[in-house]
Amino acid sequence: MTVSIAKFPSLSAFFPAYNDAPSLPGLIGKTFAVLREHVADFEVIVVNDGSHDRTGEVLAELQREHGPQLRVVTHAQNRGYGGALRSGFAAATREWVFYTDGDGQYDPCEIPALLALARPGIGLVNGYKLERRDPAHRIWIGSTYNFCARLLFRIRLRDIDCDYRLIRREVLEKLHLGCTSGTICVELVRKLELSGCGVAETGVHHYPRLHGHSQFFRLRSLAATFMQLLRLWVRLVILR
Repeated sequence: MTVSIAKFPSLSAFFPAYNDAPSLPGLIGKTFAVLREHVADFEVIVVNDGSHDRTGEVLAELQREHGPQLRVVTHAQNRGYGGALRSGFAAATREWVFYTDGDGQYDPCEIPALLALARPGIGLVNGYKLERRDPAHRIWIGSTYNFCARLLFRIRLRDIDCDYRLIRREVLEKLHLGCTSGTICVELVRKLELSGCGVAETGVHHYPRLHGHSQFFRLRSLAATFMQLLRLWVRLVILR
């Protein structure tokens, strides 16, 4: 007798990508393999955020390989991490939305761990890094940023900086996100918690970055992030 295993009903999975040409083929291939096994109805979206490497060419090749289930949103100019996430959220059409970065530091094979926690009443399933696999200075900056953001914004989630998230789309559509930098993660999590939706968390693995460089840890990016964070704090904490 064959036992039928129910699949997760509906999912949009998307990846913001900026100069991530080397990591995308493996990342997208793994994602399709996992979703075909675990999800009944899905789409995969990549937001090419003004890349100037071969990202566009690689995505065109991947579209020929995977067909219409792979959609590409292209920004003619770089809009920043927040801009890429907002485009991905706007493009998603399924009941649940999963996203992680296009640099390959998280493994899409762990998506089923998030799907298992997507119960009625839950609006966000968030990963947290079991161990951060980055250079020491990035670990220190990331830990300090996470601690300060959680304290200042009164966020209960344990790892704001873990971009491995599954969100119910009907909750997401009510948030009206505005940040264009990496501070969008604070804005997103804070507004999700304020929405009253249920939150679940699970540990996920984090891997060393094998290609390219993070845009977040440049001095100019950190300065812009700090100013956006300050304005966001005034709006979401002081004036609320």
